[in-house]
Amino acid sequence: MMRLQHRAVRWLPLLVAAAVAGGPAAAEEAKAPAKIPVTAKSDEARTLYLQGRDLAEKLRGTDARGYFEKAVAKDADFALAHLGLANTAPSNKAFFDALDQAVALAGKVSEPERHMILGFNAGVRSDPAQQQAHYEKLVAAYPRDERAFNLLGTYHFGRQEYEQAIAAYEKALAAAPGFSPVYNQLGYAYRFLGRYDEAEKTFKKYTELIPDDPNPHDSYAELLMKRGRFDESIRSYERALQADPNFVASYVGIGVNQIYLGQPAKARETFARLEKAARTSGERRQALANAARSYVHEGAWDEALASIGKMSAAAEAGDKATLAGDASFMGNVLLEAGRADEAAAKFARGRELMKEADVPAEVKAAAERNYLASEARLALAKGDLATARARALAYAEAAAERKVPFEVRQSHEIAGLLALQAKDYAKAAAELEQANQQDPRVLFHKARAYQGKGDAAAAKEACRQAAENHTLAFNNAYVRDKARKLLATL
Repeated sequence: MMRLQHRAVRWLPLLVAAAVAGGPAAAEEAKAPAKIPVTAKSDEARTLYLQGRDLAEKLRGTDARGYFEKAVAKDADFALAHLGLANTAPSNKAFFDALDQAVALAGKVSEPERHMILGFNAGVRSDPAQQQAHYEKLVAAYPRDERAFNLLGTYHFGRQEYEQAIAAYEKALAAAPGFSPVYNQLGYAYRFLGRYDEAEKTFKKYTELIPDDPNPHDSYAELLMKRGRFDESIRSYERALQADPNFVASYVGIGVNQIYLGQPAKARETFARLEKAARTSGERRQALANAARSYVHEGAWDEALASIGKMSAAAEAGDKATLAGDASFMGNVLLEAGRADEAAAKFARGRELMKEADVPAEVKAAAERNYLASEARLALAKGDLATARARALAYAEAAAERKVPFEVRQSHEIAGLLALQAKDYAKAAAELEQANQQDPRVLFHKARAYQGKGDAAAAKEACRQAAENHTLAFNNAYVRDKARKLLATL
């Protein structure tokens, strides 16, 4: 399972370089503090936190949460424990409640802890420049702390800056070669760059470090899925569940493999197992979301919508941000189903719920910006190019101002769809090349653009990537069958 804040071997040369390096810079680094402090009022609270942190770094969030709760019970002013609660929250409401507490307490902790908290908070509030500044100050002050470099690497990873992420992860491993979470993230960075052999070696090293934990087997299983080795992938996911029968991601992985094997009904049986084993509302919602995925793959739109409706029923009372997300989820399904008017009603409902939600103003502003993107898609679906252009332009301007990578890429995607509808295939291809290349829906539309442009080789390659995008990406459900049919004609 991949870890992102909101899952990493090319490490041996770096370790050798670190061993022989000298000069003033190395001397200054040697004088720097070794590890980021953990500010707590008692050793007992700190120990509980460290136990939770260890579990969280192994992607066992529900188990970790119990330790963070105990740490906060012992020390209500324990800022990093509140941050841990945010990272393991089962709902949006719990996430923001815990994050607000961590931020409120940031003035009571050491400077590096403050950078950790405020950097995370900046990311949540769509301020990537501030997030990067906090993490760079952190690694400058603590160049021998693996967690500092892991944070910086994960920041770059989330921006799809994989080479920069790898560089940061290598520095983390130079500081602590046995720090297992980095191998997880590093493996995914290699995978997204298409360096599959390096990814496989890295995940195997990760497994060697903590063989009795579920996530190494889960992450390796995801790589096997990506490479189309579905039966092997299922076996690796099953090994993860042998290590921890409550490891949610592995149920999801098994089910998605079964979908790719053409067994959606069997996948739903797997997701039903997850729902039965769920310990929190969040885990139950994951089971239902993936059941919806299986129905979308079949074009069973009403069944998918019913499953999302059950997700909403499982949400925590008063969590309007979560319900807003569910309404938008329904809107996207309806849009793909060709039911634009119904989709518009769901997007509008999601917008109103988010306005009423108890979340930071910056989160509401991001939702409002992304509503423009939904309006552009709706107008395109209705053939209203004038409205689509106006909404797309407004969204592109807002995205350019905020410089949030997801929003910038999505603005290029919408511009590409506009150009496609106008049959300006050269522009469509150029815009879609700047959209999210990890999104199979983007890859499918890019194939259409190149086909229209008359570039058969580029069209076939983009379509192949879309058709064979055997990942956990939900958008696969929307385009996989279309991509396979188009590929057969190219």
